[in-house]
This record gives sequence, structure tokens and C-alpha cells, in this order.
Amino acid sequence: MNSALSLKEYFSYFKDKRLINIFIFGMASGFPWVLIGSVMSAWLKDEGLSRSTIGLFGLVFGVYSINFLWSPLIDRIKLPLLYNWLGQRRSWIFVCQLIIIIATLSLGFIDIKQQLATVALLCFIIALASATQDISIDAFRIDSLAEHESYKTTAAAAMATSGWWSGYALLGAIPFYIADMPNWQWSQVYFILAGLMVLMCLSLFWAQEPKTNRDIIQAELERNYQLALQQSQHHMAALQKPLAWLIVTLIEPFKSFFRKNGVKSALALLAFIFLFKIGEAFLARMSIVFYKEIGFSNTQIANYSKLGTGLITIVFAFFGSIFNHKYGIVKGLMISGIAMAASNLMFSYIAIQGPKEHLYAIAIVIDGFTQAWSLVAMVAFISMLCDRAFTATHYALLASLGNLGRTVLSSYSGVVIDDWLNGNWALFFALTALMVLPSLLFLWLIRDKLYQLENNFHANTATTEK
Repeated sequence: MNSALSLKEYFSYFKDKRLINIFIFGMASGFPWVLIGSVMSAWLKDEGLSRSTIGLFGLVFGVYSINFLWSPLIDRIKLPLLYNWLGQRRSWIFVCQLIIIIATLSLGFIDIKQQLATVALLCFIIALASATQDISIDAFRIDSLAEHESYKTTAAAAMATSGWWSGYALLGAIPFYIADMPNWQWSQVYFILAGLMVLMCLSLFWAQEPKTNRDIIQAELERNYQLALQQSQHHMAALQKPLAWLIVTLIEPFKSFFRKNGVKSALALLAFIFLFKIGEAFLARMSIVFYKEIGFSNTQIANYSKLGTGLITIVFAFFGSIFNHKYGIVKGLMISGIAMAASNLMFSYIAIQGPKEHLYAIAIVIDGFTQAWSLVAMVAFISMLCDRAFTATHYALLASLGNLGRTVLSSYSGVVIDDWLNGNWALFFALTALMVLPSLLFLWLIRDKLYQLENNFHANTATTEK
């Protein structure tokens, strides 16, 4: 942290080409949530499906919560031909984006009423490819900055956050505008969305593959394990090398995380990350359904929930990054958590007052602020916890816990509003505000450990610079 840093110095970081790459990849990361999230929810709603069905349809997002299971392979497996052409991170991103493009095009040929199971399958394929893409994109971001450049971590987090929201909200507004135009069907909109994904894929060839010592560290670990196996398993000589590879790939990343933080502290960190955004996740999953039910049009949703939220989130992402850089990531998490709880109550007020545009606009401003602040703080926080030898695995493990509430658990949000609350939207949003409170209590309880981690992170940077 450097509280004396001037704004001019801080914003000079954003001239770094690597941060521009991070922004573009952030767009590619956020855009699939449009394909299988807000646009799919609107399409299903317009086709007359129930709120419970729409909510359960979000189970395809569950893969984001478990992508840490195959993240070690993204760290270790070199794709034939593509690795030599694009490198480790970009080759995986390219394959995932290609799958997303093909599946998105396929949705354009679907009759959703007759082929609902096929739609669900294609959405699952997009989610799986997108969740795998996220592993590589997050690792690309962390690898792009050398360890002595950790002072740029919050700036990189701001670019990743603003990029994600540009893909999700700004580009996500386009299909809602098109859907309100004469003679356009939701299925046809997916052809446009596939084209936008193609444009983002082209940025891969402009970005540079990060240079790291990851391979050297992993090779050293393999040699050490191979020697250990030789001493204890003389009769398994043929299996010693593949076993050492498997241990380094599948076991060492998790051992490294718990060894670095200690078992109790590691479990505490995992629990906090899991709890932090559950309330926001429940709200987000049903927000489009809520807007449409109380009477807002597709164009209004595009104006406010997409363009409005996107622009506000992007602006506040940079303000949030400045605060986190100057005063610390832990303080940023606490402030954003309190703001999240308060902002959810605004949606309860809209549910009581009805579809008034000025209230919608106020809610979007407040929600955009809390989204930006919390995302920048959390992205920087998780990045701080990653071991450079296993960036893909560590970030995926931590981020997947944050995604768990936003994916699997939030899929039951439709059941909550329908079956438990009998359609009482005001009470539903009040409950989402209360869901934030346990994580804030937990953050307070582990604050000393978090301050220690943050101080060590910046101390290592200072030592490296000297």
C-alpha cells in the first residue's frame, strides 16, 4: 500500500498494454453470462416458463463452482500444436472461446418449446467452456504481472472487473434492444451474440503470452517427488515419473495453499469467500424476472440493468481500486460488504412502489457502486492469495467458492420466491440483504489474519524491488 501515491501516478499504470489485454479478456469472461444468464432468462420468460423453472435452469452455472477440480490440468497440460503457437494460457483460452462460439450459433437454430432439453445441454456446454476459459484468463492476469509489480494488482483487478461488466452489461444490452425491434426473435439474436464472441476471440492474437518461471518450479517439484518415490518404491521405477507428474499436478497445488496459510486460516479464508456474495447472487439470478414481472420493457432493462449498471460499475471499479490501493484490500471488502447489504433493500422498495423509472435508476446507481467495489476488492484479494507456481489452480479454487452461491445456490431463488414467499418480492430482497451479514461478521473475526496476509504481500514486493 502507498497512501502517498498520486492519482496521476496510479492512473499511469493503465497505460500498460498488459492491463489492456486484461480488460479485453475480462469482456470475454463476462459475455457468456449474457448467453446463458440474462438473455436466456428473458427468452424463457417470454416463452411462458415458470419462475421456478427459470431459476432451476441456472443450474448450468454450477460448473463455475467446481472448475477448480480440473484447474490443475490447465496449469500443466500443453495443448498439441496450439501451445507452440499461442502458449499455455492463450491456447486454452482459444479452445474454450471456439466451443462457446459454436454452441452459441447452435442456439440460433433452436425451437425452445420443442427442444428445451437441447437448449439446456447447449447452455451447459457454454458454461463448461466459459468456466474453463475463466481459469486461463484469471491465470493470465496474475501471470502478466511479475511478483515485484504487485502494486499494480488493484489496477489489474479494476481492469478485469470493468472488462467483465463491459462484456456482461454493455454488450449484454444489445440483445435486449434487438429483441424489442420488429420481426426479431430471441433465437435470431444468438447469431449476433456469436458474432460478438468471434470479435473478442480475435484479441488473442494481439495479446502476448506471459513469461513466468512456473515450468522451472514445477519441474523442480517433480524431481523432488521422483527422488522420494525412488527411495520408497524401488519396485515401481517405471511409474515414478508419471506418479511425480500427477502429484505435482493434482496434489501439490492444494498442499501449497494450506501449507502457505495454515490449515485453520486456510479454511477460514475459504469460508469467508464462500459467504461474501451469496445475497447478491440470489438477487442477481431473479432480477430480470422481477423487472419483467413488475412491468419494465426489454428496452428499459437494456437501458438500466445493462448499459446503466455496466457504465456505473466500470466507473466505480476505478474508484474502488484507488481506495483499495491506498487504504488496503481488507478495508475495501468491509465497506463493499456493508454497501451490498444496504443496496439490496432498494429493490425491496421498488417492489413496493411499482415500476417507476427514477427508482430503477437510483437502484442501478447504488447497485453499480456496490458491484464494482466488492468485485475489485475480491479479485485483488484472491490474486494476493495465489502461489505463482499454481496460479490457475489457486485462483480457480478460491473463485469457485465465491461462485458457488452465485450459481448453484442462487438457482433455487425462484423456488424461494414462488414456494416460500408466495411471490413477495419485497420480502425476498430484504432476505438477500440479510444474507450479506454473516460474511461481514466472519470478515471481522478473521481481520487480523487478513491484515497480516496483506502486509506480507506488500512486504514481499518491497523486498523484491530492493
